[in-house]
Amino acid sequence: MKIKSKNDDLEKLRIDIRDVTSDIIFQVKKRMKLSEEIGEIKKRLNIDVQDERVEQDVRKAVLKLSDKIGIDPDFSRRLLNILLMESIRLQQKKQRENELGQNPEKRETHLDIFRKAKQLEDSGKEIIHMEVGEPDFAPPKNVKKALVRAFDLGQYHYTETRGISKLCEAIAKKVGNSVAKEQVIITPGARFAVFATITSLLKAGDEMVTIEPAWPAYRECADFVGARTKVIDTTIKSKWTPDIKDLEATINDNTKMLVLNYPNNPTGKVLNDKTLLKVLSLARDRGIYLLSDEVYSDYAFNGFKSVLEYQYEKAITISSFSKAYAMTGFRIGYAIANREILAKIAKVQATAMTSVAEPIQYSALAALRVEPKQYAKYIKERLNFVTDKLQRIGLTFVYPDGAMYVFPELQNHPSVGDDITLINKLLRAGVAIAPGSGFGANYRDFVRISACQPRRLLEKGLHILSNALTSGE
Repeated sequence: MKIKSKNDDLEKLRIDIRDVTSDIIFQVKKRMKLSEEIGEIKKRLNIDVQDERVEQDVRKAVLKLSDKIGIDPDFSRRLLNILLMESIRLQQKKQRENELGQNPEKRETHLDIFRKAKQLEDSGKEIIHMEVGEPDFAPPKNVKKALVRAFDLGQYHYTETRGISKLCEAIAKKVGNSVAKEQVIITPGARFAVFATITSLLKAGDEMVTIEPAWPAYRECADFVGARTKVIDTTIKSKWTPDIKDLEATINDNTKMLVLNYPNNPTGKVLNDKTLLKVLSLARDRGIYLLSDEVYSDYAFNGFKSVLEYQYEKAITISSFSKAYAMTGFRIGYAIANREILAKIAKVQATAMTSVAEPIQYSALAALRVEPKQYAKYIKERLNFVTDKLQRIGLTFVYPDGAMYVFPELQNHPSVGDDITLINKLLRAGVAIAPGSGFGANYRDFVRISACQPRRLLEKGLHILSNALTSGE
């Protein structure tokens, strides 16, 4: 008689797991097929792909079952979100295939247009760059001196991941609000600060809420870790103010982060204190992370208040030297958060790239000794010039409270088509601007115009824009 061993039991369990896993994959495939069929029906009935009410019903049913059979509800929510994300992707793909007769290309962003413009320049064509937010003026003169001095002093080695102590201390002093230097991390640009924050705090299946139109990098970072982005749309009619009721309805138990970007890219909107207080209160009540991208804070013209002033424990504030000090190519920014959150961000940075280059950090330290208000004055004057010209052209927009952009609507010029059609037309004429659809799917009737060029180039570029809007080409 053969004696049953522990190895036999182990092997049987392994076979059972394999079979159960295969069955799960089979059921997922069945679910995907059903999603595609639903997408076909929604297309015929002209129904939006996303339906929050239906999702809530499914979520309640799944959580009820999880409680009944003893599965961690947080795991169930994240797993459900992965399935929901795939359903939405399949339904959107099916609808766009029906519309276009082919698989849809990803939406183009300002960086895509920038690359196209550079390729045209490489071929010999002159391009007026009004698509990127890059100040045309030089960094402060003492930045150059600090860079040279750093080399002479041998300050070109690895540093602690969070950055040199003097720079962290200087940033803490600059922002105030009882921030300690231990709450500051120096990053290679604000973009990496955003990436490290989102990827260190969110997991696959978590939800993040953004307020659009918005810089596309937030969604891209969430996509990188498999997190789901929920969107609150704002409108030109509401002067780009988010509806708090919409925000409340969108946040659920699976929401882990809310992203703010004020002054806003691309609209230049600054939230008033009343609205910001409501947003902060909502974040506190739900216990979610609040990522506040304040890169354009030094270019705020009306009533800006940093999230730091509200002392929210789960807030992460991000900024940069790129805009305020015209140091885009230096690639240096920073994040401010409590020590626990900062440790997670630092772990991502240490894994990815150790630290920001030491000479660049000393250059940034020198920049902090300069008052950047003069740069903001230049941009404000240029925005005044651009908005005056756009009014004469007949475009509708909300005058920006800050930042470096105007976000006009093309509604009064239907003959030009959508944003991408106009932008490709302008590229052929020697002007690059950014597509509104790059900042949100519902903004194809908008474009973003950067005021970071000298007035003579802005005037020439806007003249070309005016001709493109009125010509029948």
